[in-house]
Amino acid sequence: MESDLLVSNYDYDLPEELIAKYPITPRDEAKLLVYDRKKDKIIHTKFKNILDFVGDKRFIFNDTKVIKARIFGKKESGGRVELLLNRPFNNDFLVYIRGKVKRGTKLFFDRGLVAEVKELLEDGSRVVDFKLRMEYGEWKILDFYELVNILEEIGHIPLPPYIKRKDEEIDEKEYQTIFAKKEGAVAAPTASLHFTKNLLDKIEKKAYLTLHVGAGTFKPVEVEDIRFHKMHSEFFEIPKNTAEILDSNEEIVAVGTTATRTIEYYARTKKLKGECGLFLNPLNPPIRVNHLITNFHLPKSTLIMLVASFIGRKKTLEIYEIAKKEKYRFYSYGDAMLII
Repeated sequence: MESDLLVSNYDYDLPEELIAKYPITPRDEAKLLVYDRKKDKIIHTKFKNILDFVGDKRFIFNDTKVIKARIFGKKESGGRVELLLNRPFNNDFLVYIRGKVKRGTKLFFDRGLVAEVKELLEDGSRVVDFKLRMEYGEWKILDFYELVNILEEIGHIPLPPYIKRKDEEIDEKEYQTIFAKKEGAVAAPTASLHFTKNLLDKIEKKAYLTLHVGAGTFKPVEVEDIRFHKMHSEFFEIPKNTAEILDSNEEIVAVGTTATRTIEYYARTKKLKGECGLFLNPLNPPIRVNHLITNFHLPKSTLIMLVASFIGRKKTLEIYEIAKKEKYRFYSYGDAMLII
């Protein structure tokens, strides 16, 4: 058990060519590795066949929508700057800025959008407000939805750093679930990217919740003992009809790590709305989710630790080695895994 505490024991090597740079089309043609815990058996199939394994179960999806959260602009000095919106923060916003800034720095973007740095936080994020100069020279401070409308015009889809390419037109559609509804995520709930309309229509029992995936999902674990890792938090909301399902004995399939963490947070707190900062790992296993659909995750990440909370660290790494040998595609645009 002590070895489960060490971040270094969640490491594995991955050849660069197995990192998916582009999505598979159609989406459900992705590979699917099914792991049956009771039989300790692995089956290799296609994602479009997933209902053969859990077709009669209740699927819970995350209906968050990715916003165009990455924008490029200039400082007053003329130097280029890149800003990634993370989330609302009190009446301001938490962002990440590539380039040196200090409190009071103003950043200028297309459409007359201006961000002013209000605070520098220890975790590397910055607190800013966004504003527009109005007709009579007055400044209008923007709320979240006003900002999102402008980002839709001038922003870029915030592809994860490991994809190592600029966003393209294809990403506006493919880095978004087909049921995306509520704007607020800066990363996609990637297990859900595998669902086509045809496949979704075949699922008789489904329900939705919302967790706005933040940039913290890519934050590395910076302590060697995972018990001391400070998990990032993200806004969530669970409709009452979904909560009723979670309160029942019905078997559920959590589609992705974000849906899983939200379900498990509710199971522990009964909160329908708020901030979810739950860290699932072998020392804090799931108590409500029966089956998990997920992608293949980065080494030493909280996401691979979440998978290990279902099947153990050793089995997780063993399955990842098999996936590598079978040439599964890893990470956000990659193939999928089903744990039953």
